[in-house]
Amino acid sequence: MALKKKDPFKDLLFLQERMSRIFDETLLKYKTSGGNHWYPPVDIYETEDFLVLKAELPGVEPGNVSVEASENTLTIKGERKFEKDLKEENYFRMERFYGSFQRAFSLPYTVESSDIKANFQDGVLRITVPKPKDIGPGSIRIKVQ
Repeated sequence: MALKKKDPFKDLLFLQERMSRIFDETLLKYKTSGGNHWYPPVDIYETEDFLVLKAELPGVEPGNVSVEASENTLTIKGERKFEKDLKEENYFRMERFYGSFQRAFSLPYTVESSDIKANFQDGVLRITVPKPKDIGPGSIRIKVQ
């Protein structure tokens, strides 16, 4: 059985990202009136042809989500509505965030918004952004030897 070498820096980066997110959410909760903003977690990865963003949006109706692209920025906006038949005082604990959310991401290239596809399934919003076929104007490809 081969021993697997553990990368301590990977764990530290993961911990730093989680702590930063917890701090941001807590600060935002007290900064806004009533704590009505939240940040859904988003994974971003690339394939050979696409940049893919996956946002966790459980309890959000697809009609309450919008995706906008402008130059090299992709913005996800929406709202998770509080259940009308229950009052806050009926809860023993409330850990989920309700209200509006907005996340904006800088992409490494300018995107054509008509080519972006978004799919909402099982509470996960999956956005695929095609990579540009050519290098933009003013860029020079350098051959490495």
